[in-house]
Amino acid sequence: MVKYVGKRLIYMFLTMFLIATATFFLMQTLPGSPIASYNKLNESQRAIVEKKYGIDKPKPVQYAIYMKNLAQGDLGTSFVFKGKSVNDLLASRFKPSFILGAQAMVFGTIIGILLGIIAALRQNTFWDYGSTFFAILGISIPSFVFASLLQYWVASEWHLLPVGLWNDGWKSSILPSIALAMGPLALSARFIRTEMIEVLSSDYITLAKAKGANGFEIAFKHALRNALIPLVTVLGPVAAGLVTGSLVVEQIFAIPGIGEQFVSSIMSNDHATIMGTTLFFSAFLIVVIFIVDILYGIIDPRIRLSGGKN
Repeated sequence: MVKYVGKRLIYMFLTMFLIATATFFLMQTLPGSPIASYNKLNESQRAIVEKKYGIDKPKPVQYAIYMKNLAQGDLGTSFVFKGKSVNDLLASRFKPSFILGAQAMVFGTIIGILLGIIAALRQNTFWDYGSTFFAILGISIPSFVFASLLQYWVASEWHLLPVGLWNDGWKSSILPSIALAMGPLALSARFIRTEMIEVLSSDYITLAKAKGANGFEIAFKHALRNALIPLVTVLGPVAAGLVTGSLVVEQIFAIPGIGEQFVSSIMSNDHATIMGTTLFFSAFLIVVIFIVDILYGIIDPRIRLSGGKN
């Protein structure tokens, strides 16, 4: 296990290095100037600003400076929010995105797993068809469509919950969380149904029934544990995307999260914030994938993470 973790940490470091390099040079290909927000400056003043941020230096020198700062945990300074570091911007925006993502992930996964179990145990019945139809809707319809519908009907027409406005307290997080939860809910229901139908036809399930195990024990103690492995694989990247912010949903509900900040930085051509947000999301995704691999061994001890012969 120690050897496996060490190798994975090296791969994670190399992956982040490649992503940081690719992101830096891709930013250089974007049209416009990274200090476009300083549009009222004359040529001499613009030259001073470019010198201050090192934009006047050759690209290899800029790259070396950027990687040096990145190694120290410094993501740079925003050109739009003048004088504010990207680290501070992301730190202030992470909490709303994390709350929404965590709520959506927990709600969507739990409800989806329950729907999948019911569909598998009641195969080819009304419950099965209803769960499958619900899962297809959740996968086919984008989350921002659900967000718009919820905002219009539940908030604007029925006045049950706030339209948005993060300042309204925890109630303002319910509708965007529900909209974001539709994706993991549909995935969980579909994967659990498929895997549990296969697992329930296995020999060891037949043996468990012969020994007198009841339906609850068969479903949750024996079948569900084996059915969770492919679901964990799929939900890992989904969780990273939800927790680090949903671009459109946060815009619709005016949530001051990372997704909303990312969209704003792209619109304003804020290179430092775009690169910092991209690296933050990449790092989060890499860590989540690493955690998923560790969870394999916890869910099913027969899986040997380090490889080799039993």
